[in-house]
Amino acid sequence: MTIGIWVLGDQLWMEQAALEDFAHVKQQTSVILIESFSHVRERSYHQQKLVLVWSAMRHFAEELRQAGWSVVYETAEDFEAPLRQWIQAEAIEELWVMQPNDRPFERWIESLDLPCPVRLVPNNLFLWTRDEFRSWAQGRKNLLMEYFYREGRKRLQVLMEGPHPAGGEWNWDKENRKPPKGNLNPPEPLWFEPDEMTQAVIDQVKSGGFSRYGQVEPFRWAVTRSQALQVLEYFVSDRLPMFGPYQDAMVTGEETMWHAMLSPYLNLGLLHPLEVIQAAERAYYEQDLALSSVEGFIRQILGWREYMHGLYHYVEEDYPERNWFNHRQPLPDFFWDADQTDMNCLHQTLKQVEELGYAHHIQRLMILSNFALIAGLSPQAVENWFHSAFIDAYDWVMQTNVIGMGLFADGGILASKPYASSANYVNKMSDYCKGCTYKPSHRTGEKACPFNFFYWDFLDRHRSKLQSQGRMSFILKNLDRMPAEELAEIRQRSSQWREQFRPQGEG
Repeated sequence: MTIGIWVLGDQLWMEQAALEDFAHVKQQTSVILIESFSHVRERSYHQQKLVLVWSAMRHFAEELRQAGWSVVYETAEDFEAPLRQWIQAEAIEELWVMQPNDRPFERWIESLDLPCPVRLVPNNLFLWTRDEFRSWAQGRKNLLMEYFYREGRKRLQVLMEGPHPAGGEWNWDKENRKPPKGNLNPPEPLWFEPDEMTQAVIDQVKSGGFSRYGQVEPFRWAVTRSQALQVLEYFVSDRLPMFGPYQDAMVTGEETMWHAMLSPYLNLGLLHPLEVIQAAERAYYEQDLALSSVEGFIRQILGWREYMHGLYHYVEEDYPERNWFNHRQPLPDFFWDADQTDMNCLHQTLKQVEELGYAHHIQRLMILSNFALIAGLSPQAVENWFHSAFIDAYDWVMQTNVIGMGLFADGGILASKPYASSANYVNKMSDYCKGCTYKPSHRTGEKACPFNFFYWDFLDRHRSKLQSQGRMSFILKNLDRMPAEELAEIRQRSSQWREQFRPQGEG
């Protein structure tokens, strides 16, 4: 039987399941990779995201050829036409595809009526299979990530001393929340100059009219496994030692702090999560690094990343449409153009996203998602923007992270309470408030920070729902102590600001 393998753009690993099964007969097995123009027009993707994916695909195709595979690389308006032509030209009798990570794309593949049958093989780019996560989740009263993370540590024997966690604690988060005080001097991230192949993709994106969002140059991301491994090695040696204490801090002009910058490469398949975890674990034992930094980093991958992927495939298919608070406000224009907001924290973060397609997890959660939540923005509009804007974004990444974690639109399937806060958190964990026209201490008046009046308005509007969230009861008591005149002004200011979000002409 003649087998053909379709390698998707986020499965760029030589040992991915479909390729691995035929590595012994690679010269007799045809492989195809396809760039679909219509697919990338579905959203206003960040231009650097398009460059990253297409350049990584082209480099991977060349690596496959050098390894002895027979490779066809197509650029086309859609996926289906080149697939059909290739199947007929190569006389393929069965098409193998490793399971897509994203549900909509998997459903689309299953709906195809191709000249040969399609076999979807289990995805091996994660540490938990879908079935393993389902077995863990079924029958549980709650699906807290902490319990999942502990189970993962035990299963893989990561940072374990026999049956016990290294250092006697599972979670060292309390050591990793230092505000950015004093002179912080993080090392520069490891960047790369575009080679000829990447430059050709940059030119294609610039001239192709696929998207106008984000700066396409300078483009400095890794596009090969070799480069991604260099980033991993550099992170472990130069950034991991100080990653923990300041992983939540935000500083003007410091776009990446001590963060790993590995998520784009993990999500493309250029790196495997286990090798990243093991590299950090080795550093703990061999370089005598602080356990808080190493555990905090490993939790992001073995904990959050695996958990978000497992939960994405576990929840019902209507999850993307959840809207527990019934928030309907449209996305403000300044999400697409940072210069349209005078809130410094939003401007700094959104400008950084425009330039890099990147912001670290606290900027995403406590600046962008927090604002969207308390301002009452539509969860679907916010998720679409996150999916479009970030270089590491995919459907499986953003559905649970934005709908669940960031906006609590799932009503608590993922998080134990909404991640809502006033300006106090932003002022504590960043230097953004120093350069802002608004005052983080003001809830009312002309200088009142929108994070403040939106926060209290959010609590007021949704009091009945929030009352059922046990961890919110103490905060809601503070709402009772607020003078009626102050609350009235908070409601008024919030309403006036939300009116600015409406598209021109909308009633």
